[in-house]
Amino acid sequence: MRHTEFWSRMERALGPAYAHTWAHEHVLAGLSGRTVDQALAEGWEPKQVWREVWKALGLPPRDR
Repeated sequence: MRHTEFWSRMERALGPAYAHTWAHEHVLAGLSGRTVDQALAEGWEPKQVWREVWKALGLPPRDR
């Protein structure tokens, strides 16, 4: 998964205005206590980060 696809999914799930705020502020245990922005900046794969976002948001299986 590329970063562009990751951000498209984030915006679909949370809306374009809130997705980036959520990614900057919400700490996820599955990312070892990092935010989405921190994990991506540290080189985590977008697909791995998306899986944790998907779980945290309780999104339907079709969005996995």
